[in-house]
Amino acid sequence: MYIVSGEPVGSKAIASLPDIRVSPATIRNDMAMLEQLGYLEQPHTSAGRIPTYSGYRLYIDELMNARTLTDEDKKLLDECLEVDVPTADALIESASKALAELTHCAAVVKNVAPKFSVITKVEVIPTGKRMYVLLMITSSGNIKNKVCRLEFDLTNEQMEFFSRYMAENLQGVAVDELSEEIIEKLVEAMGAYMVTLAPLLKGVCELADGFKENEIMVAGEKNLLARQDINTNQIVQFLENKNEVVKEMLDDSFEDLQVVFGEDGGFVIENSSFIVSKIKKDGRTAGSLGIIGPMRLDYAKIIPYVQYLTERITEMISDGEPPPAESPPNKNDKKT
Repeated sequence: MYIVSGEPVGSKAIASLPDIRVSPATIRNDMAMLEQLGYLEQPHTSAGRIPTYSGYRLYIDELMNARTLTDEDKKLLDECLEVDVPTADALIESASKALAELTHCAAVVKNVAPKFSVITKVEVIPTGKRMYVLLMITSSGNIKNKVCRLEFDLTNEQMEFFSRYMAENLQGVAVDELSEEIIEKLVEAMGAYMVTLAPLLKGVCELADGFKENEIMVAGEKNLLARQDINTNQIVQFLENKNEVVKEMLDDSFEDLQVVFGEDGGFVIENSSFIVSKIKKDGRTAGSLGIIGPMRLDYAKIIPYVQYLTERITEMISDGEPPPAESPPNKNDKKT
């Protein structure tokens, strides 16, 4: 009742429910006991009661009956994943926007880890006098480019050599394995082309570093800022420092789904909740998708949305091969 109305709930309101067959006095006694246990609180003397952080935790962990998604629900969510180029990042971005719209909360995404991508192509394209664009494409379909200004114009022979050299030495190399040390070795092995093409190779290294970044992305920020029950200043602080605040919460250690409250510590928004689920590729953690909203959420409805989308993305980006064994979870893993 409180989740729907946002108002404290009294014993008479509960007694009026069709499935309740006890007196308001009995309900008052039970509510008083739950208050003593720390699961309910009374905003003021004449008001009904509202759940505490511990009450929400008990409800989610022990009492909640998650809603079963209908075929119509699943069709709606599947349509959210119909993107022109179904790369992992594109699917997650589309899902995050859909979650923000469906839940009226902010959706949070940790993009897919680069360990699943290899370099498939590196090209250099002349764009003007001494200006060149480096283009890198990975096996996951992601593309990055970088403008390089050189001290002189390259000949057709130099550009052709660079393209061949990249294909021979970098095609099929995992993005997260490409380091400055490897680039330096490639520069030294270029012989007569070393001086002219070294700046391009350094640009390739910078492109790879861009793929390695596990940036935290947020969709639907306006939904949070429009809330009256969450501190606006704390929301702004979170948005300004989201990478640092959320990064540890979205590491690979937590179980498949977790719910974190503002009161759990380490999270800067009071009276808020963070529901997040893992995305996997071939059995290994590849990214995370979740929502941030007020503590007063319809968890039984929203959690199945998050779970379904992460499961569908996992299916779409996996190769169908038997998953490798994952390390056993740490005993200090967070749980819902």
